[in-house]
Parts: sequence; structure tokens; C-alpha cells
Amino acid sequence: RVTLLELMMVKVSEKNPVNSEEMNIFMRHADFLAGCFQEKCEAVLKLTSAADAEDEEALVTIRLLDVLCEMTSNNGQLEHLQALPGLLETAIDTLRLTHLAGKQAVNIFTATHAMTGQEEISHPAVGFKSHLIRLIGNLCYKNKENQGKV
Repeated sequence: RVTLLELMMVKVSEKNPVNSEEMNIFMRHADFLAGCFQEKCEAVLKLTSAADAEDEEALVTIRLLDVLCEMTSNNGQLEHLQALPGLLETAIDTLRLTHLAGKQAVNIFTATHAMTGQEEISHPAVGFKSHLIRLIGNLCYKNKENQGKV
């Protein structure tokens, strides 16, 4: 599933213009991916436990967030995703939960806390909070209703 999401990420991030049929396919995929993210977003919180550092559901959720960030960076898909019910609220709630989880244990969600000395950052959850903030920002871009919710 992670590999499939990485392939989707490559396709979505291409700068080539897409026709209306491809855009419709992207919209359906966006609906599906947003729904999956909303269902599974709390799986990432399991990564705070050292025993669950390789949790597959959490890794899939991290990739889902990456793809959603990329999709909301594309103007053609942005308005559609901004209108999805619950996506913004889920992203905000997940940001709150990851912030609290980072305060209660070792904060694996931000690069500044994950680095000790000069070692390489290898934990898959590093940057998760910044990607949540990117998604929230994209969902609020030129959208007064979503801005009011935040």
C-alpha cells in the first residue's frame, strides 16, 4: 500500500497538464484517500511507542497525508478537497493529538526533537506535524469558510 501511494504521489506531483477525464479520476481518488486518512489518522500516534515503530497502518497514514498535501497543492484538486466534509477538522484534531503525544513522550513528529547530535533522521513520523500544518494551510487557502473554522 505504501508503494502504491508513493506511485500516486509521483503521478500527482507531475507538472504535466491533465485532461478532464484524468481530473475526474484524481477527484475520485482524492475522495477515497481523504476518507482513508480520516479513518486511520490516529494510527500514527502508535509510533510514539517504541514497540510500534514499524506499524504498517501508521506508515500508510503518513503516505496518505503526503499524497493529500500534494493534491491540495494543485489548484484543480484544491477546491474539491476544501469542500470535503470533515477533512479539515480531522487534520486539526490530529495535529492537536500529535502535539500532545509529543509533549508526553519523546517527540518523534518534529525534526528538531528527533535529532541528537549529527545523526541521520530516520524515523518515518518525523515531519508529520509539518505536513499536517501544510494540509491545513492548503485547505484554508482562499477559503473563508475553512479559515473561519481554524
